[in-house]
Amino acid sequence: MLVKFSNQGSSDVCVFVPASIVFWLLKHLPINQDPALQAPPAGPQITQMDWDSPNVPRASTVNCKVLPGKISMTFNLDRKPDLTVVLDRGNVELMRQIMLAYAKDLIDLEAQ
Repeated sequence: MLVKFSNQGSSDVCVFVPASIVFWLLKHLPINQDPALQAPPAGPQITQMDWDSPNVPRASTVNCKVLPGKISMTFNLDRKPDLTVVLDRGNVELMRQIMLAYAKDLIDLEAQ
């Protein structure tokens, strides 16, 4: 799955996230229980240039740390330095919903 993160004060970052990480995140990301949670602003658009770029790294692992009201995710990348993103609760829920919507198109090789 191609994921694009919008950064404050910096350019957007694209990362290929393999299905194994997507399924792991879906099992471990908290599901929103707050009906008053505000939706985050619209994220960056993924374009054909993002898909075609030979410079988009692939994540091999992700480490998550729960912080008050946020989650820090550090992706170990194949050809760039590790990428750490900090997502607030609204962005975590949005990412979880997007991954859930696309999970049916992915193959979970670790499923039993």
